[in-house]
Amino acid sequence: MSALTRILIVDDNPMNLDMLQRRLERDGYHVLTSLTGAAALQTMQKLEVDLVILDVMMPEMDGHTVLHKIKTDPALQHIPVIMASALHEEEQIVRCIEAGADDYLPKPINSVLLRARVNSSLSKKRLHDSERHYRQELEQYNERLKIKVAEQVVEITSAQMAAIFATSKLAESKDPETGAHLERLRIFCKIIATDLARYEHFAAEITPDFIDCIYAASPLHDIGKVGVPDNILLKPDKLTADEWRIMRTHTMIGANTLRAVAAKHPGNNFIRMGIEIAESHHEKWDGSGYPHGLKGDTIPLSARILALADVYDALTSERCYKRAFTHAESRQIILEGAGKHFDPEIVQAFLRCEQTFIEVKQQYRDDEEVKRNLPPLRIVPG
Repeated sequence: MSALTRILIVDDNPMNLDMLQRRLERDGYHVLTSLTGAAALQTMQKLEVDLVILDVMMPEMDGHTVLHKIKTDPALQHIPVIMASALHEEEQIVRCIEAGADDYLPKPINSVLLRARVNSSLSKKRLHDSERHYRQELEQYNERLKIKVAEQVVEITSAQMAAIFATSKLAESKDPETGAHLERLRIFCKIIATDLARYEHFAAEITPDFIDCIYAASPLHDIGKVGVPDNILLKPDKLTADEWRIMRTHTMIGANTLRAVAAKHPGNNFIRMGIEIAESHHEKWDGSGYPHGLKGDTIPLSARILALADVYDALTSERCYKRAFTHAESRQIILEGAGKHFDPEIVQAFLRCEQTFIEVKQQYRDDEEVKRNLPPLRIVPG
């Protein structure tokens, strides 16, 4: 037995302590002694102990009390305890075992019995230590595995987001004048959502996950344009009634495409919001929009937010058929659309954050390559 195996003997009789100490040291154990229960507990708090031999009958704090304190202390309860007493009654033995004692030694203590009980208790301790070490290693392995899986999920999610964004860019690229539209749009949506989240009316719905999703899903709003013929999508003149009917189908094309994705990946909040945005971003607060003529709060909140962001960006961007309106002009048009085209509360959020809108428009200009290496824009509610 290794000399590092520590056995603590607790007995108020110095002669008993000396006798047990000599016996156990002959067997190669490192022995500690305590004359009181309080001193024993202090020793156990300071030093690693592998086994306690504890006298039952002691003044001030008897063995039963010390045993209770050991077995109810998470830091000590794994240490085996052998109770020792001159009382041989069965009731005394049962009381000790029920209180958590691992074994019992009658006094006077027999050397052969002492060695057998000590070896048995230490074997259980080694087995317990091995199991605990294995559990700790398993928990550490599981934690490392969780971290690794989380990192891989982030990588996969990033790759998926990149692929989806690229598909959205493909739809937008059919219109050569959209430029940095998608980059601006996702930031505008995040600005409005972050502002609205401060208010009780929206707080339950606009969670951090909602904000993350609308930032990621906003580029999907016009993904259905890939299904619109180029001769209609790129026509510089006013569309005919039939052409306009076909153009409007991009909302349902995009939504149905995303529904097919949702069927294979149910419960994905990002895809769910993408469907809302693709299908409903042309609905209007007064019910005059398309494709379903939804009105007021029946229009998904994500689509109501995007509707304003999309119109503001369109107004302030140059097109082949129009000049770029100033911020002041665009602001006035949006104000006039409150309660008609736009949710009035979202218009108010826009007004609170309009300076940030101006900064985003300046940073992500159509005549420049998107500045991906710039520090992230700090979005602060107005």
